[in-house]
Amino acid sequence: MTVEIEIIAAGRPPRLEDRPLEKRIGLVILATDHTTEVDFQRMVASDRLGVYVSRIHYANPVTPENLLRMQPSLTEGAALILPDEALDAIVYSCTSASVVIGDRNIEAAIHAAKPGVPVVTPTAAAVTGLKALGARRISVLTPYTIETSRPMADYFVELGFAIDRFTCLGLTDDREMARIAPDEILAFARQALAPQSDALFISCTAVRAAEVAARIEAEIGKPVVTSNLATAWACLRLCGDDRARPELGQLMTKPYREG
Repeated sequence: MTVEIEIIAAGRPPRLEDRPLEKRIGLVILATDHTTEVDFQRMVASDRLGVYVSRIHYANPVTPENLLRMQPSLTEGAALILPDEALDAIVYSCTSASVVIGDRNIEAAIHAAKPGVPVVTPTAAAVTGLKALGARRISVLTPYTIETSRPMADYFVELGFAIDRFTCLGLTDDREMARIAPDEILAFARQALAPQSDALFISCTAVRAAEVAARIEAEIGKPVVTSNLATAWACLRLCGDDRARPELGQLMTKPYREG
């Protein structure tokens, strides 16, 4: 039996707001990434600030050559985030690839799709964060091999940092990097810090270090910057969120100043 339902057209169109949310952050992440979205939902997303994600192809192992192969995908990845709409910031979420591709090349590739948007890389955000914390002597912990870690060491040295200790865990699959237990991150962080360092940087957007950054700081007595903590901090500040959130780590109490 068919029931005839009268459908009535509203007498006027609905009023539309300029945006569903006040601020918009785009994430360009690896197809294999388990961690960035989770960290940004926890630290950044709110009823004021939306996080919108695009994934690009990536094939393990993590080597400088494989990382460099992502460069041609960056423009298309950025273009797929809310096409033809402006973003307030956009992150390319791969630390080791940011080193081998280069911060400026990443910015140019993303601007080809999203002109004028502030582009955040984990490396540039980490440098800005370390400077905000007054750190000049640093220790570094990465999940990578020595081959993949060496360009990162060069990156920080070329930007004026003294590296007191550089420790790598020898992994080559970013999915395994995401499976490092938080307590293991804490244990390796204790060993990675040289006593004379001003801060510890823990690299890799796959590693779940941001969720234990404050715990590590409490253990080692020094500031901790992680890849996802740095990019989340930069994006929040670029979107006008200046709240101090010490429960996430000392970096989240600092203002953001580029350059």
